[in-house]
Order: sequence, then C-alpha cells, then structure tokens
Amino acid sequence: MNTSTRYQVHISRDGQLHIDSEPQVVPDGVDPSHVVIQILHIEAAGSGQPVLMHVQDERTSSRFDMQVMPDGTTQAPGAPTAAAPQAISAAPPQQMGGLYDRLAAAQAAGRAHDFDTAIPAADEILQRLTAEQGDTAIATLEAAQFRADLAYLSGEYAFATASWTWLALAWFDRLGPGKRRTQMAAQNAAQAWMQLPPHEAGPLASDLVNMLLEVAAPKRTATMRAQIAERLGQPSN
Repeated sequence: MNTSTRYQVHISRDGQLHIDSEPQVVPDGVDPSHVVIQILHIEAAGSGQPVLMHVQDERTSSRFDMQVMPDGTTQAPGAPTAAAPQAISAAPPQQMGGLYDRLAAAQAAGRAHDFDTAIPAADEILQRLTAEQGDTAIATLEAAQFRADLAYLSGEYAFATASWTWLALAWFDRLGPGKRRTQMAAQNAAQAWMQLPPHEAGPLASDLVNMLLEVAAPKRTATMRAQIAERLGQPSN
C-alpha cells in the first residue's frame, strides 16, 4: 500500500467507530481503538508497509496521526505528541493476538511459496473475520485479497478469478465507483482469467465481463473486454 494514503478514523463519545465515514462493528467489551488496529493491521501485513491514519477521538477530545505497522504495533509517524499515546494502545486486544500471529505466519509462508501452510492459515483467518465482522467488512475484504493472491501465486487461477471478481464488486459496493481498490481487483480478476485453460475460462467469462461493466464506465474496461472476447472467439461490443 502507498503510505501516502491516510485513513480518517472517527470515534464518537459513545464509542461508535467510523473509518473513512464507513461504520464499523465494535464487539461488546472491545475498545473501538483496538478494532481500528485489527482492521488496518490486515492491510499493513498484506502490503508490508505502515498504514497511516488520522484519528479524531471525541472521548478524549484528541486528534492525532498514527501508523499501524506490519507487525501490528502502532507508532506516531513523527515525533510523538502528548495526546497520541492515550488514544490507541500499541498492543492489539488479547483475544486477537492469535489471529495476528497466524496472519504473520501465513504472510511469511506465502512469501516463501509454502502454500500448504499459507492457504489453510489464510482460509482460517478469512473464516474468522467473516464470522466476527461480516463478509464485506474492511478487514474481511483485506483477508480475502490475501487469499486471492495466494490462489494466483499457487496456480489456482479459477479460484483467483472468482475471488477477485467478487472482491471488485464488494469494493465497488462499499467504496463507490472510481476507487483504486475496485479497479485493481477488476484488473486482477481479468489477469487471473487470462491464465485459465479454455475449458475453465469459458464458464467464468460471463461473470467477469458483467463485473467489468458494473464497476467502471464501459470505455475504461473496453480493452480488457476486447481481450476476453478475442480469447473466446466472440465479437467485442
């Protein structure tokens, strides 16, 4: 992830949490600041780079910048301010420690192309986040992206195509049109589809093309759709 991206985090006086104006689920008994770390750590671990955020916490009347590191710790991007350490703890909540450990292990295994280790771990992480936060929560979508990456790297191109197609639509529904995440997911879906043998590519083509038409103006995906039509031996529109 480009570290120039900065998330806007808002915690209301009554503990309601929004990230980039999107409401987030805060489980009973869990501090909203811990949920922020949980969500953004998934992205930081996946990219290997810090994720920046600007926090407005109405409970303490504080505003500050913070970054979540790939190992799940947090730190101020520059010199620490007096308000920053009190709003978000550097340590994740105890109940999430096991998830972070498994995520780090899965990332390391994926980089080493140890897919027998990485894929089951990624599946477990994704299932847990889906159960706890829903299938379109930011943390869940980040975990789904990691799983789709593993599918592509391990040669599971049909799984990768279906996953990235779904992810493009999910990011589109969550973020709206024209967003980088949506466009990257759409491109990844098309790239994975191009790796498929003809007998596997055909059944997935319709969903892929429909997704491309939905998440972007037709002109923006014309080249990709023309390549798909050419591979299928069909005239492009």
